[in-house]
Amino acid sequence: MRKLKKFIAAVVIAVPLLTPIANAADNPPRKILTGWIPYYSMKTALPDALNNSDLIKEVMPFWYTLKFDAKAKAAVVTDLYTPANPSVPISEPLAALHNAGYSIIPTITDGTDKLVLAGLLKTPASRAQVISSITNLVSANNYDGIDLDFEGFAFVDGNTSWASTAPAWVTFVKELSTALHAQNKLLSISTPYVLNPNDAQKGYYVYAWGAIAASIDKLRIMTYDYSVANAGPLGPITWAERTVQYAVSIMPASKIFVGVPGYGRDWVTAVSGVCPSNVANTVKVGAKAATFVMRDAASLAATYGATPVYNDQFAEMTFAYQKVYNGVTDSGLSTSCTASRTAWYQDAKSWAARASLVTKYRIGGITAWTFGMEEPLAMESIRQVAKDIAPDQVSATLSIDKTAVDYGNPIVVSGALTIKDKSPVANVTVRIEGKSGTDPNYRLLATATTAADGTFQKPLIIGKTTSVRIHTDGTWERSEGISADIPVTISRLLTLTAPGTAKSGEAITISGIVRPRIAGTYVQVESLVAGSWKELGQPITTDAQGAFVITIPGTPRSILTLRATVAADALWTVVTSPTFNIIIR
Repeated sequence: MRKLKKFIAAVVIAVPLLTPIANAADNPPRKILTGWIPYYSMKTALPDALNNSDLIKEVMPFWYTLKFDAKAKAAVVTDLYTPANPSVPISEPLAALHNAGYSIIPTITDGTDKLVLAGLLKTPASRAQVISSITNLVSANNYDGIDLDFEGFAFVDGNTSWASTAPAWVTFVKELSTALHAQNKLLSISTPYVLNPNDAQKGYYVYAWGAIAASIDKLRIMTYDYSVANAGPLGPITWAERTVQYAVSIMPASKIFVGVPGYGRDWVTAVSGVCPSNVANTVKVGAKAATFVMRDAASLAATYGATPVYNDQFAEMTFAYQKVYNGVTDSGLSTSCTASRTAWYQDAKSWAARASLVTKYRIGGITAWTFGMEEPLAMESIRQVAKDIAPDQVSATLSIDKTAVDYGNPIVVSGALTIKDKSPVANVTVRIEGKSGTDPNYRLLATATTAADGTFQKPLIIGKTTSVRIHTDGTWERSEGISADIPVTISRLLTLTAPGTAKSGEAITISGIVRPRIAGTYVQVESLVAGSWKELGQPITTDAQGAFVITIPGTPRSILTLRATVAADALWTVVTSPTFNIIIR
């Protein structure tokens, strides 16, 4: 953990949080922000995510890629985090994220060659193998779900493959969804934009949003990279809104998240003179744009005496400048060129404009690529929007009539839901959940519905010692409600059948049942001798029905004072019967 603290502290110093996180009593913001934490920038992304926990409910560690193992002829999920961060075990950032209360939904990218993944998804056997690799990763690490970022379909395979890839992709998503949902895990999909298929411009329709809408839990739209080859805005607000409009027409708005870039691009738009040989391939019109992170944009502009200007049409910042490159040609002659350059990026105001789409369409939120790139004021702009649309905070209180009962006996779970002004929350479904032993996951025990006064009452039988809570889902108007846990101890139920009298010298038979009925439970009979309990013979074990029979050898005339004890195990405490007497005549 010491390494993790250093891991985080280095960036907290470099990227300070200028505004304190909102106090929970001061209108806590709606948690509308999600984002990626790349394996290659943990020192900036992780602290940024942890510093803004009032805005964030879930994060996507960008730590895995899907590769094809030619020798095994199978797809394998490859860990990218560990080689990049050998001194900080993956368990440490995961623990920090868990402690922050985040849902952890890691991203898997497509690391296969052209058309390989598309081919794997077309046959049932290879598709099942890919699904198994993904679900094994989720279950092995107890992740809350998985996020798929399979961009190869869009940017590598070519659009001539889309007609055949799309149906295989849809089948794959449906099957993966079924497998994950069986484990109560989430499926998130991150894709480039898609537009209404009735429009002339359809976007990357290979991802078939309409066909997968019912199967996925989250859709993260990469509303950036609008301009790549030529200078222009990264993701014009009107363009981003068009794809949101299509998305909300085919799926619940709460599933949808709009991507916001934390980077900018800087293009060469004109060159005069002859550039030195060491930059000739990059400083020319049509060359790949340089990139920079948002937090460096102002200093970059200032370096060249440029003033960034906010473009209202696109809701982005832009500036232009000239840069002189001095050096020598391939033949060694001195030379110089002047490049005209244009940069575009999104700033705090830009992020706020995209956050306003959350309000307008009541979508799930925005997703940052990536945490740690933005200027601190960008987070504050999101925070202000999130506070303006904060839901009513639901208070959930729980009471249980008995916190220690024998197996098979009911408890009565009662609760009440109110908002801040004490108004009741009526006609809401309440999930009664429990977790047992070392299992960190809650399971559904029962449901109830609140009455007009916001209360409910539910009788319930619990099969083992369990910590119980109540939980309601959040809506646009209300936050989720989660009560404190109340532990309920369940003791095994021991019933005995024993004679009241027996003849001297004859064997005595005592039978019984231990509930819950399982085989292999140890039962021991003890006798009270001179004020101390002494074991009578060897312990016996129950059969598959929880039954047992104990035979006590014959004894002389006396009064036997006995009891039976069921031994403790990993799940259950010791159970001891009341004492009973057998008169030996």
